Order: sequence, then C-alpha cells, then structure tokens
Amino acid sequence: MSDIHYSQLDESLWPLMNKFYRSHQSSMKAVREAQLWVAKRGEIVAALCLRPVAGGHWLTGLFVDPQCREQGVAAQLIAAAVAQVEEPVWLFCHPDLRGFYERRGFSFDPPLPQAMAERLSRYARSKPMIAMGLNPADLR
Repeated sequence: MSDIHYSQLDESLWPLMNKFYRSHQSSMKAVREAQLWVAKRGEIVAALCLRPVAGGHWLTGLFVDPQCREQGVAAQLIAAAVAQVEEPVWLFCHPDLRGFYERRGFSFDPPLPQAMAERLSRYARSKPMIAMGLNPADLR
C-alpha cells in the first residue's frame, strides 16, 4: 500500500479523525491531549491516538477502514506513531488481538504504572481485556 501516507494529524484537523470514526460507526474518539496519527490515501483510512501517561504512552483508538484491513496499514501506522517515542507504550485489547500486537513487538502482561493497572482493572470488569506493552528502544 505504497500510496498510503502515515503522519501525525495537525491539531486543526482533529475533527476529521472523529468524522472518520463516526463514518464507520466506531465509538472511538480523538483525544485532545494525545498525538493523533492517521494513515491517508486522499482521505483517512486508519487512525490511532498516542496519549501521554505517567511513565510512557497509552495507544488507543486504533481503527482501520475495513476495506484496508489485512494490508499492513495498522502495522505501519503503529510503527510511525512510536518511531520517535522513547518511553514505553501500553495498550489494552481483546485477548484475540494478542498475536497481532506481539507481531508488532508488543509483549503480553507488561509491568504497568499504577494508574494504568487500575484503568485496566475497571475496563476488564465489563469486557475481556489484556494489557500489552512495547519498549520502542527495543525496536531500534
């Protein structure tokens, strides 16, 4: 998918990310205090938020247009978003996605800062949820 460009979304264009999520009936939302990353082929075809948290970053809101899935878009978007990050990156996902994230360098059940561990505990009460972690320095 060489015609797709990966970049951080300029703050003035953040509403476009929410429009992308809504157009796919996703409940995800752009988070103002986060870095917003998109994959674009003219229009946005994938998005994610990289939110600063104590001791690292929290990756949320990863969504790829269903017509662009299974083409490496998510992997390239994650790689672009974490390329300049020095601190750990954590995410919460359904257990079925563990292999997907492990193939991108994330490890299962990483040590989490207390606030993240508490958040995971709350989320896991209502749906299956695991934590994954990545040390970007390990990818270099």
